[in-house]
Amino acid sequence: MSGVTRWFQGRRGPASADGPGGPDGLAEPFKALRTAAAGIGTSLDESTTCTELTRAAVRLAGGCAAVLRRVGDTVSGYESISGDADLLPDVRWATAVARDAGTPAADSWMDPWLARPLGSHLRPALCVPLTSGSDQYGVLVCARDGPAFARAEAELLALLAERAASHIRHAREYDQVNRTAADLQRALLSEPGRPHPNLDVSIRYLPAGGRVLVGGDWCETVRLHFGRTLLVVGDVMGHGLEAAVDMSAYRSSLRYIASSELPPHRVLRQLDDIAATEADRRPATCLLVRVDPSRGQVTLSSAGHLPPALITRGGRTALLRVPVGPPLGTGFGGYESATHQFEPDEALVLFTDGLVERRDEDIDRSLDRLAELHFAPAVDVDGLLESILTRLDARHAEDDVAVLAARPHRRQGGFSSVEEAGG
Repeated sequence: MSGVTRWFQGRRGPASADGPGGPDGLAEPFKALRTAAAGIGTSLDESTTCTELTRAAVRLAGGCAAVLRRVGDTVSGYESISGDADLLPDVRWATAVARDAGTPAADSWMDPWLARPLGSHLRPALCVPLTSGSDQYGVLVCARDGPAFARAEAELLALLAERAASHIRHAREYDQVNRTAADLQRALLSEPGRPHPNLDVSIRYLPAGGRVLVGGDWCETVRLHFGRTLLVVGDVMGHGLEAAVDMSAYRSSLRYIASSELPPHRVLRQLDDIAATEADRRPATCLLVRVDPSRGQVTLSSAGHLPPALITRGGRTALLRVPVGPPLGTGFGGYESATHQFEPDEALVLFTDGLVERRDEDIDRSLDRLAELHFAPAVDVDGLLESILTRLDARHAEDDVAVLAARPHRRQGGFSSVEEAGG
């Protein structure tokens, strides 16, 4: 008979065929244990998992429970406290246990699991290491008034702690991937190409929430000959490190192809051809806008991407028509370009769908909300972006947001030389 079974029967009375200690009598405590375990690890947030663990521990053993988390050699104070915190032992004792506790062997009992600190704290206290495999993430500390914790109780709490530790491991791995992807994306977005000095450009990138993996949204500017600049915004499908890596590959290919001075639709065609030959490359949407301030024109081409917005001289917003081809990486091709007039007092806004899309809302309605915005005439591009992000509540968007604003900027007397005009 296991220690857990003996503990249950001891709490519920002698075993009999139909008594409370019999099979039917054991069903209820085991059901409570399953219910408590099922409530641990409902998210990939480590703090939430710790709180779920301490609440489950208090439901099973009473008193109070808390977690000391361990990262490397660093041990936190009491966190995720459930119950009366005055019952907890001196945190220095619990910290020492957390530092010394290792991964117990399957067939051995470790004294730190069941200990009663001496001194002014005479209440029974229990420390259970949070271990998963060979990794130790801290300890669960339980304390109460009344009888000392039985070994069987410690085993029950150890089962909960083991489940929680497994979810903590997943949460930390998730955070590590998220940080890696975010670092990669910040590094890529921190060094966009330089536009011509005849174009004022501002770029913003907003990841969606602290716990959402960074995606493949990106912006780029490529300086071309004769005072022209290629503006780019794209969105690789999916999230995480893989999407960020594919975004980097698209961006590198774009810089190489754009240097050949091809029109936007032919740039997209070559990008699509390259991506389609790589089986693991994720599809991506992309919008190219070639700005020619000297002619007052923009030439656009889209690979499944939303159209850009034009902010007029009077501060009104209009969506520019652009021929839309399939996303990059499909190999279907079929891209076309369209040309529109673009004056010095006007501004262009390129964006990914996270800026406008809302759950359970038609995309046309989402675009209408952007088109309904009005701005003060000739507001600078930084102020323009901040106004858009604030008025569309983009900092609480459900997806990542990448947005770029550009306005022609003519120096007095036009270009100072043929060399400057030619790049």
